[in-house]
Amino acid sequence: MLLAEAAAAAKESAFDYFDIFMLVLTLILLWAVIRQVKQRPRNMFALGFAVVSFLVFVAADVIMISGW
Repeated sequence: MLLAEAAAAAKESAFDYFDIFMLVLTLILLWAVIRQVKQRPRNMFALGFAVVSFLVFVAADVIMISGW
């Protein structure tokens, strides 16, 4: 509890260079989803895996960017 209060009190910029890596991976997953949708015949397992991964990364990016 004390560590959380200390972290909230510091309130410095939470930007890290790993954030850029996360954004790039999100764009790669978006590209993978688009390719899976355009592919005929569709591999439903690959499409589902790519969509779930993309949604997880988008949620992580939203949380990450809100901390900036």
